Amino acid sequence: MIVSHAKNVQGIKYGDPETSKVLKKVLISPEQGWKDYVMRLFELSPGDGSCSLRHTHEWPHIVYIVGGTGMVHLDGTDQEVKAGSFAYIPGGKLHQFINTGADTFSFICIVPPEGDV
Repeated sequence: MIVSHAKNVQGIKYGDPETSKVLKKVLISPEQGWKDYVMRLFELSPGDGSCSLRHTHEWPHIVYIVGGTGMVHLDGTDQEVKAGSFAYIPGGKLHQFINTGADTFSFICIVPPEGDV
């Protein structure tokens, strides 16, 4: 059993200039006993250029918006999201997460272990 708080988890910043405002925290993974999935918390700082890379891969995502406001780009369509919104991103679909607000845009993203890159 694990009970903790996201503030206790060290985050990883991506080295790419395009994603320099993105912080990833792995909350639960196979290392903690959830062998089939990884639950990550992403925090996108406010300001210009605060987004994930537009990308695609073979695995699906389950996403729950925790805070802030943003945009989910999915296969040519942009959808506004806010705290309480959720999304299913199928494998093979082009997608991106963008902070559109003045506060940190944060979301939980659950993927299979091979998707935790």
